[in-house]
Amino acid sequence: MNPEPTQTAAAQAALAARYGADAPQIGAVWNDTLEGLLAHRSVRAYLDRPLEPGTLEAIIAAAQSASSSSNQQFWSVVAVEDPDRKARLAELAGGQAHIRQAPLFLVWLADLARSEAVAHRAGVGGEALDYMESLVVALVDVALAAQNAVAALESLGLGAVYIGALRNQPEAVAELLGLPPLVAPVFGLCIGHPDPDRPAQVKPRLPQTAVLFHETYDLQAQPGPIAAYDATLRGFQRDQAMAEIGWVRSVVRRVSQMKALDGREHLRSALLGFGFKMK
Repeated sequence: MNPEPTQTAAAQAALAARYGADAPQIGAVWNDTLEGLLAHRSVRAYLDRPLEPGTLEAIIAAAQSASSSSNQQFWSVVAVEDPDRKARLAELAGGQAHIRQAPLFLVWLADLARSEAVAHRAGVGGEALDYMESLVVALVDVALAAQNAVAALESLGLGAVYIGALRNQPEAVAELLGLPPLVAPVFGLCIGHPDPDRPAQVKPRLPQTAVLFHETYDLQAQPGPIAAYDATLRGFQRDQAMAEIGWVRSVVRRVSQMKALDGREHLRSALLGFGFKMK
């Protein structure tokens, strides 16, 4: 009987960075795409250097190559490079300086307005757009598109970080970007050349035993892996000179009190104001 293929050194290093001591064994299953995906990290420090011509268009081409439910393409994106507009968006997102620093900031949008306009031009209504399913499809579509964009830009040596805090004040973001009804900001994305003097690190994730189940879901099996991950994340935070909060305390803080939502508790009313009926 032939022995199982062993992991490459590159695979071992990447898996160790992502999982710590709980890294799974993947044998010989490895390639450049996997290496790039596992190396993902959030970059919040950028060089004062513009992007190469064509970069934005290449990134969006990758985004548009993501799956889209029934090819409805219920998303759009606004590219922001103007310093004043970036500064205002940074302010609306709680003062995140990397929004101002990044040469390119993308605001990803759930967009049902385009489809409604197409229907109206065809002489029909947009009844199905009034239902929650249409908004869910838009949110899924825009997330898939954005993640394709991130994988593409990282393959070009760029770095990025998502900005969910745009949902703190979505009405103000919509006004700043001139969004029509049935278009809502979902998140932002800073993009730029990473500053080598302030390198970002790969952050450990939950062990696969806490997220991967076979045939049926198992909540009871998760406390052990979660405890192990909490210790791993504390070690990462200690090595990075960060507060040793761990994962459990972070989750408890986030889910136990409304104030942790930073204004996003009003998101439903904002979406209704944007014209999403969510029946």
